[in-house]
Amino acid sequence: MLSQNFMLEKDPLSLERIRQILVRLEDTIIFDLIERAQFAHNPRIYIRGSFEELRDMEFDGSWLEWFLKEIETFHARARRYTSPDEYPFTSNLPVPVLLPLAFPKILYPNTINANPSILSFYTRSIVPRITRRATLALAAIKRSNGIIGDEEYEDDGNYGSAATIDVEVLQAISKRVHYGKFVSESKFIANPSAFIPHILTPNRPALEALITKPEVERKLLQRLRKKAAIYAQEFSADGDAIVNSHMNGTAKIDVDGVVELYESYIIPLTKEVEVDYLLHRLDGLSQEEIDALTA
Repeated sequence: MLSQNFMLEKDPLSLERIRQILVRLEDTIIFDLIERAQFAHNPRIYIRGSFEELRDMEFDGSWLEWFLKEIETFHARARRYTSPDEYPFTSNLPVPVLLPLAFPKILYPNTINANPSILSFYTRSIVPRITRRATLALAAIKRSNGIIGDEEYEDDGNYGSAATIDVEVLQAISKRVHYGKFVSESKFIANPSAFIPHILTPNRPALEALITKPEVERKLLQRLRKKAAIYAQEFSADGDAIVNSHMNGTAKIDVDGVVELYESYIIPLTKEVEVDYLLHRLDGLSQEEIDALTA
């Protein structure tokens, strides 16, 4: 998982530095999706209460939610979620064992957490699409063994492996989406007077217009498609890419599915986080303090 050392970073709100992090996160997300695509859909792991073993432990959530809880409990004790770019999917986590680091003040205090939306769109829309090839291959194998009908689809039993990768994908997407706060803070401190009137109104469309750069989004999606197409290729024994192997049915990942993830989910949700952050940017400030921002 990509990490930033806020104890050493001289300017964590530099837009160029943020851009570099977001570009690297594209690689992380694509490679994680490639790994998840090797397993079938396994929808059972996303259904609450579907595992008797978890119910016996008095846990009524899904297999994936249990995985997140167990992993994030350990990470919380190691103070992962005290970092300004880390957000858990699980609530009521334990306090860290270690004393907190003295991070520099970067973001304005806020409680915005988009992880419930991320978990929902990932499990409902993204997983079924990126696992389609593995799911169809599984069905063919099952039919050859006389298993037909509902039993032939979707479930290969690799619940632990699938959930392990799901957690990695979710954490990467979460970091990418919540970096919208850094973008908003950087743009706000660069020109407070452009934002303050729309925060006070409040005016969501005007704030979104201030942070939206259509040309940047177009280039992002173009770059993402190129990356996904390259990473989706198969390679020969001597290391050469097999030409158009991402288009002949053997691609490691659905390239269009990766682009759709960003275009339909990650980018819109990041904008929501950015605007929500801005709408709370003046919370608790007196009029005198607000006036001082534009002085």
